[in-house]
Amino acid sequence: MPKARRKGRNNEERDRLRAALANPAPPGGIGPRVVEIPRQLLAVNPSDFCCSRLAMQLADEWVEYVAATAITTHAKAYHLAITRLCKYVDKELGPAAATASLTDPNLLDLLVKWELSLPESYAPSSTYPGILAGAVRVLIIRRDDHSDRPVAADLARLARGPALLGSGEKTERDEFKRKEKQALVRAAWQSVHATRKRLEEGWALAEQGRHPDHGSWTSIPDLLWGLAHEQITPKDIHLVVPAPRDWPAELQTFTTGPSAAFVSQVARRKLARRLFASLYPHHLDLHAFRILLMDATGHASEEVTGFGEADVEFLPKGVRLTLLKNRAEHRRHRAFRDQSAPEDPAPDEDADGHLTVDWPRREASEVVRQLLDLTARVRAKAPQVTDTLFVSATVRNNFTAVFDEWRPVSKSSFKSWLDATGVEIKGDPHIGRMRKSVKVEKAIVSEGRISAAADDHTEETFATHYAQGTTLRILSGRTIATAQQHWFDKALDRVDGPTVISGTTDDVDQAVLEDAGLSAREAEDIMAGQLDMGVSHCKNPYQSPYSRPGELCAVAPLRCLECRNAWILPSNLPQLLLFQGHLERLRTVLTPQAFERLWGQSWVNLRAVLEDRTPEERDQARKHIEAGQAVLDLPLAANTEFDA
Repeated sequence: MPKARRKGRNNEERDRLRAALANPAPPGGIGPRVVEIPRQLLAVNPSDFCCSRLAMQLADEWVEYVAATAITTHAKAYHLAITRLCKYVDKELGPAAATASLTDPNLLDLLVKWELSLPESYAPSSTYPGILAGAVRVLIIRRDDHSDRPVAADLARLARGPALLGSGEKTERDEFKRKEKQALVRAAWQSVHATRKRLEEGWALAEQGRHPDHGSWTSIPDLLWGLAHEQITPKDIHLVVPAPRDWPAELQTFTTGPSAAFVSQVARRKLARRLFASLYPHHLDLHAFRILLMDATGHASEEVTGFGEADVEFLPKGVRLTLLKNRAEHRRHRAFRDQSAPEDPAPDEDADGHLTVDWPRREASEVVRQLLDLTARVRAKAPQVTDTLFVSATVRNNFTAVFDEWRPVSKSSFKSWLDATGVEIKGDPHIGRMRKSVKVEKAIVSEGRISAAADDHTEETFATHYAQGTTLRILSGRTIATAQQHWFDKALDRVDGPTVISGTTDDVDQAVLEDAGLSAREAEDIMAGQLDMGVSHCKNPYQSPYSRPGELCAVAPLRCLECRNAWILPSNLPQLLLFQGHLERLRTVLTPQAFERLWGQSWVNLRAVLEDRTPEERDQARKHIEAGQAVLDLPLAANTEFDA
């Protein structure tokens, strides 16, 4: 097909799609609904495919679906799905693709193969295969819902049936690091100040000029005066300004900047854009305001760029904004109070040692005031835009001046702003990470309370999208570790068992006990036998953890092996062996579960104490028992409570 003819068909197709979107068939018979879609999404031309009939059917459903649902950027998924499917059909069927249609049941196998082939073009666990397959299914189902649009029954059942592909795994973006976020906010304020200074100087220079016909078409003040007073247009710059080779050095430097090379072929276009940028904010300027508003309010990008002048109410100490979240269809009225400025605010210092005072850093009211001021002239020239303060002026390639809503494109993206301001960040340069950074700060300030951090969405949304950040994971780990250590320490303080003094009887004296942690009075009483409780000595029987303070311990000697007040000396070994025999008899009476519950800790501690003694010491203790020199006095309940 000749290029001219093909280009004409593309233009006709775009006009048809724009007309369909401008006045779509309203759902439910409710008045017309105008939906605007980015221009690049309207470049659908079914004639580009051999299966033009199939492409037209899917494209028609896509146009109506976009118009009815008002989706914008997500519409590109449907555009990509149609393109991928049609290219696959062309490749598989060849010339026979011309007869492919949604009414043909033979298309079923081909559609299944196409779905199953999608993961081959993407990384493992990618979400795109499932999204593209689902997009085609939605369009087929939509067409089948209309009685006057036939669809093969097999295709309809496939579209309404279970998915052949999984949804994949979505990788959540991490928040900006604290230093990165501080650098972003600092650079944003510097950008705002630079924009204000540039516009003030531009309008001041325009006041010094006059009409270029009476002055000069190579004079910067005269050209600015003509554009500012609407006496000339960018097209006049294209047609009337002399050839770039005849420009004075001042005009050449103004056009390209001090370091860039001067190129005659694009000089007029660059001149027109530089003149406009001296009078009105351009696309890159507005990134700074979006960053500052997201930092000050904590709301999403679509919310802080989606309120107009009528949605702003200044308060004595703050501002109230009406914010609309399109995805949730939720309108909020939020008041943002000004922070109390410190008595002696400290300036920030960058890596080079330069001081930059960027207060008020987080006052939403100040950001909104400056945004209103800097965009006032553009909004006056774009009265059709009332739902946002983010408006800009630009000059297109055909030298047409455009005053419209802010739509950053590739050359004015967030990444371009980062490069222009010299801010370096690691990872994906996406503005959504700014929102996550603010969410992390809220979670930290609220000490991890999800209800406080999830103040503009559900707690499930916070747990899914915002609680996965590196900072919160580290803080969660520290919190868990701290809690574990806290309860571990409490457990050690509560159940630490008796203190065991090793060695022979002759080796233990009062000095040894005092070195082990007893006071002189306590060591003296133990050595005198005044604190002997049967199987051990007690540091203070009136401060038992099992009885009220001041009362004599009521569980000795049965629980001495579990008490931190107990002190076991080598002389207690015969009684410990007798107590071991008592517990062994109980093991034959009680069930294992009951014995573990009642005597498990005592049994473990007793075995540990006895295993620490040498065989010779245990044999000597048994000789004392056989000679009747050692007895174990137990309360009556120890022998009768298990009778049944």
